[in-house]
Amino acid sequence: MNAAVIGSLVESIVLGIALAMDAMAVTLSNTLCEPDMPISKKIAIPIAFSVFQAAMPVAGYFGGTLIAPVIEAYAGIVSLVILAFVGGKMIFEAVRELREPEACSATKLSFATIFFESIATSIDAFVVGVSLAASGADIVMYGLSIGLTTLACCFAVLIIGRRLGERFGSHAQITGGIVLIFIGLKAFFG
Repeated sequence: MNAAVIGSLVESIVLGIALAMDAMAVTLSNTLCEPDMPISKKIAIPIAFSVFQAAMPVAGYFGGTLIAPVIEAYAGIVSLVILAFVGGKMIFEAVRELREPEACSATKLSFATIFFESIATSIDAFVVGVSLAASGADIVMYGLSIGLTTLACCFAVLIIGRRLGERFGSHAQITGGIVLIFIGLKAFFG
């Protein structure tokens, strides 16, 4: 490998870590909400986030110049609405469980919620893809690197989040809901 390829690879990994931050925070929030989630969800969360984080820059690279202005105009509000709804629901259910422990919520994290969280946390990756097209970057390498970095980061957070969720219960779920709302606000005002 020559120095330029190594430099691009390092740059793509650093970019992948930066883009994975929201996905990691949402993964942590999900595991705080449901520390005993089944293995199918533990696998689905990092895979869904990594697939969207890998695909969105590619989509932005190839189609972004046409719809980038629309995406940029509405990305913040879309992220805010999705994440505030999910976060608010988590807080509501946690408070209800604290007040009425016998009425413990039967609703758990759904695959549809994971899907929408994946979209909400990867919109910024689309915009990154538009800028990568302008620079003539190797989008295959960037897409794979961003996706694999997100996958590794989210799996690591799953382990940490499970332990925190088991220890702090409903209080952790409230914290997770607040984190989601703040991520949505950051996307809206950022």
